[in-house]
Amino acid sequence: MQKKSYKILLIEGDGIGHEVIPAAKLVLDATGLDIEYDRAEAGWETFERIGTSVPEETVTKVQQADATLFGAATSPTRKIEGFFGAIRYLRRRLDLYANIRPAKYHPVPGATPGTDLMVVRENTEGLYVEGERRYARGRVAIADRVITYDASFRIADFALRLAERRKGKLALVHKANVLPLSDGLFLEAAYDAASKHPEVEIEEVIVDACAMRLVRDPGQFDVLVMENLFGDIISDLTAGLVGGLGIAPSGNIGEEAAIFEPVHGSAPDIAGKGLANPTAAILSAAMMFDHLGEYQVAAAIEKAVDLTLELGPRTADLGGNAKTMEFAEAVAAKLREISK
Repeated sequence: MQKKSYKILLIEGDGIGHEVIPAAKLVLDATGLDIEYDRAEAGWETFERIGTSVPEETVTKVQQADATLFGAATSPTRKIEGFFGAIRYLRRRLDLYANIRPAKYHPVPGATPGTDLMVVRENTEGLYVEGERRYARGRVAIADRVITYDASFRIADFALRLAERRKGKLALVHKANVLPLSDGLFLEAAYDAASKHPEVEIEEVIVDACAMRLVRDPGQFDVLVMENLFGDIISDLTAGLVGGLGIAPSGNIGEEAAIFEPVHGSAPDIAGKGLANPTAAILSAAMMFDHLGEYQVAAAIEKAVDLTLELGPRTADLGGNAKTMEFAEAVAAKLREISK
């Protein structure tokens, strides 16, 4: 049987993306898989240089790749004419409708033992359609929040299929008590999708109550599905349950493309110093291989990460003194040992 090969696109992006993606590649190289790499650019640095945050060539390369590993992107907090957030643009342009953010216990300080859940975030609408405007001579600002039946049904169906492969439990996270039309539509679509998956146990949870319950006992949840903004906030909370953004991976999945990325930002304060923790990028690579059907490789990467986190070396944010590449080299060495 001929060994399968993969075309993987690497996009470093901004800031520490230039460090964590080469670190993750070091681990990818240790898998023994036949990987053909390509590279593309996106982000604030690209915008400053050529006037667009995502060149058309980058979009084409993402479409042509089996999967993409993205580092980090900077987005200014003020409105810049002509600029759009790179990862948000790619999500919408390529219809990467499902944002998957696992929160799983790893042996690091502050992690809650036994935590193993998945936040499924609708990725294409909500407040993230970026429809903002000001009235009354700039003293009133209004933002559009778009919820559609089709997008809600699609993300709920994705989460239900994921729940079927896990513990058969799904929490529908919403704020329909305050937003009965928009979140009511989300729930309507979700229940219609659930009718096709009768074996999945469904629970409704109001988003603020969900946040409290996650802090008190994350083990009561398995898969949670929600609209865009709620997913962005709740997934950062769940990352805090397992050690922080430095070890939080994610995937953006559509029908024809997929981009995997660490949840953390570009961290300009430490960029270029070799201090960045590449764990989230490496675990994002593990998610990527799971998506591609390389389940044993994905599990081996995760095991190698856990062994390194447990035995050392660790990066500074986790109480150690290892540099970015030193940690990645240790994970790669553990992976080669596991794979013998």
